[in-house]
Amino acid sequence: MFVWDALHDLTLIILMICAVISIGVGLPTEGWPEGMYDGVGILVSIFLVVLVTAISDYRQSLQFRDLDKEKKKIFVQVTRDGYRQKISIYDLVVGDIVHLSIGDQVPADGVFISGYSLLIDESSLSGESEPVHISEEKPFFLSGTKVTDGSGKMLVTTVGMRTEWGKLMETLTEGGDDETPLQVKLNGVATIIGKIGLAFAVLTFVVLVVRFLVEKALRKEFTDWSSSDALTLLNYFAIAVTIIVVAVPEGLPLAVTLSLAFAMKKLMKEKALVRHLSACETMGSASCICTDKTGTLTTNHMVVHKIWICGKAEEIKGGESADVLKSEISGRVSSILLQAIFQNTSSEVVKDKDGKNTILGTPTESALLEFGLLLGGNFDAQRKENKIVKVEPFNSVKKKMSVLVALPDGRIRAFCKGASEIILSMCNKIVNYDGESIPLSEVQERNITDIINGFGSEALRTLCLAFKDVDDTSNENEIPTYGYTLIMVVGIKDPMRPGVKDAVQTCLAAGITVRMVTGDNINTAKAIAKECGILTEDGLAIEGPEFRSMSLEEMKEKIPQIQVMARSLPSDKHTLVTHLRKLHDQVVAVTGDGTNDAPALHEADIGLAMGIAGTEVAKENADVIIMDDNFATIVNVAKWGRAVYINIQKFVQFQLTVNVVALIVNFVSACISGSAPFTAVQLLWVNLIMDTLGALALATEPPNDALMKRPPVGRSVSFITKTMWRNIIGQSIYQLIVIGVISVYGKRLLRLSGSDASDIIDTFIFNTFVFCQLFNEINSRDIEKINIFRGMFDSWIFIIVMVCTVAFQIIIVELLGTFASTVPQSWQLWILSILIGAVGMPLAVVLKCIPVEAGSSKQYDGYEPLPRGPERA
Repeated sequence: MFVWDALHDLTLIILMICAVISIGVGLPTEGWPEGMYDGVGILVSIFLVVLVTAISDYRQSLQFRDLDKEKKKIFVQVTRDGYRQKISIYDLVVGDIVHLSIGDQVPADGVFISGYSLLIDESSLSGESEPVHISEEKPFFLSGTKVTDGSGKMLVTTVGMRTEWGKLMETLTEGGDDETPLQVKLNGVATIIGKIGLAFAVLTFVVLVVRFLVEKALRKEFTDWSSSDALTLLNYFAIAVTIIVVAVPEGLPLAVTLSLAFAMKKLMKEKALVRHLSACETMGSASCICTDKTGTLTTNHMVVHKIWICGKAEEIKGGESADVLKSEISGRVSSILLQAIFQNTSSEVVKDKDGKNTILGTPTESALLEFGLLLGGNFDAQRKENKIVKVEPFNSVKKKMSVLVALPDGRIRAFCKGASEIILSMCNKIVNYDGESIPLSEVQERNITDIINGFGSEALRTLCLAFKDVDDTSNENEIPTYGYTLIMVVGIKDPMRPGVKDAVQTCLAAGITVRMVTGDNINTAKAIAKECGILTEDGLAIEGPEFRSMSLEEMKEKIPQIQVMARSLPSDKHTLVTHLRKLHDQVVAVTGDGTNDAPALHEADIGLAMGIAGTEVAKENADVIIMDDNFATIVNVAKWGRAVYINIQKFVQFQLTVNVVALIVNFVSACISGSAPFTAVQLLWVNLIMDTLGALALATEPPNDALMKRPPVGRSVSFITKTMWRNIIGQSIYQLIVIGVISVYGKRLLRLSGSDASDIIDTFIFNTFVFCQLFNEINSRDIEKINIFRGMFDSWIFIIVMVCTVAFQIIIVELLGTFASTVPQSWQLWILSILIGAVGMPLAVVLKCIPVEAGSSKQYDGYEPLPRGPERA
């Protein structure tokens, strides 16, 4: 299929027709086999070009197919064979019981078994924006819809292509990725160069034909036409078409796709799944990363580290601490505490095949359940004893979770847990040692606030647990919002991820500002931000409510200084991202895991969703999924993004040099001598070196650490920089001078005489031209730095391409002369060709010493870290 697609190239079709006519005219005039050589040579070259293009496209399609599979891989919680387990969406079968919670995608069609406040967004199927309330009265779930609120269980009735979603998908064929901004830019460049090439080709053909006709008229042979004249005209036409083939840089879009596909494959191994091609290249320009704290900067493996209960603070260190705690609180307090832990949770304690307890749920809830089990609690017994009447699941706006429970004695009790200051503001009582509710005085409230702040400054995540006995049975389905009794303050430890501090420093050295946006307590956020190196002396740490109350002018002034935003809502993150992009013209990357983060992920230039903690809704709105939820992986994506951009710049510099030289040489030669120095076959070989092999060598260079020691590329910066133009013009002038001198004075300089002298010179020019391109490919490895060999031997693709190019050049010149119009060269001429090509390397060093950009004598050399704060601007 890919071979067939590659054969549809218009210029190649014209060349094939030329080749067939060439054979048709050549056989009667020159006889067998001489009349075949030109035509067969062109056909073999076309076959090579098509084969290389098709193989390259096929390999890319395989990579994208793997990525597509990876994108659609979703894991769901099901009850199967009597116990709860995590399985892939592909392994789901009819009869499985699926557990759904906020942000999940419904993986199959099914019916409602049980649940609380279940709201489903069916807009992807029905187009209706209003969420649907699922209950026993309206029990049907449809695959592909999203859970926007609540939690529940469903019985799977249909899977795969038989679901409503599957039937819809069968009628649609999924389109490929849109073109990336860089591909759009380069397509523009390719079109302009193509038009210039077309103009040169037409001019060359016109000049050759006019000369031919004038010479014929001068010889008074204008009325005498033979088949060899037709062959000459056909040859001129083939050269003109080949000039178009060389001039049209179809390698540009290929290089972008190749580079992005290579980066995507490597990033997949490094735990980053790129969903949209453009994100990979945009990430290279990122000037700001707004990151979550929990799970991204920290490990997300949470344990209860400190608690405050009945007026005492205790540090929890395993079973011994739990035994001490049990002896220090009364049975009644212990009973209320275990009820609060086991009833007010969306997580579960399940037994696996071996009968061991496993906790399934979010890290914060898992830490609390682990603590409850440590105190000797029994999850199943608690759940059987009490009946849950109503649940209000946790969400990032309310920052709390509430539940209404019917106790065995008929009373109704409400439990609430969440952000410490929010729960504390809902309490007017506190539990004493005997388990009785006593009024909460202002002094006690201040003391508890100090305890919460103290926990926060130790980088602990703080939660409060509270309960309330509901006396008013007429309103028994309403969860109260005030009048609770505080049970306990919990400090949960979530250690910082190893390597985060270094990753943050790498970002700062690369000119990327890191901002922490978290729903956590401001003291906890500041402590972690300082530990990571995000919060500095002159940085600003702010709370969500304060940020929301600012005027637009204040925001404009303060946003550049904000390094930490605590107690933030998803809308705050969205506002921050919007202002950073629009008011400060920054390229912003944002991390998100919750359903409510979707607008911010969508608004940002690059949305990064968390693979472990992230909901399906967040992942669907993201450009990149960070599979291990690690901040260091985000820095890796930025590094690869920069590598993609630089690699394509290198390739463009290399290709434009070949284009300029090939076009000018053919045109000038046609005007002066009436023949083109490069035949159609030779030009096709140069085209192959330049487009496909060049793209393979330069577009797949892995990133180096120096990339992260330079500022990001701005939005409006021109892709082809002045530095690149300097290198292109310098190398082109050198190559044109060399080819010009050899063409005019070659025989005299090389002391060649005899009938084959012209053929030897023509082959020598072709050989020298190819070696000039080969050494220029090495020069293009670094656009600015003098040391072009750094890391060259780490890129095995580059080395293989170089070796293959030299090997094929030797074969073409020495063995395939009849097809390529070349003659074997002496070893002295081979060495001379290589030496002339190699002179381009010291020339490149000289060119790189010529300053072109404003202030480029002080150009950033990638070794000194950038200053922080105002000096960076």
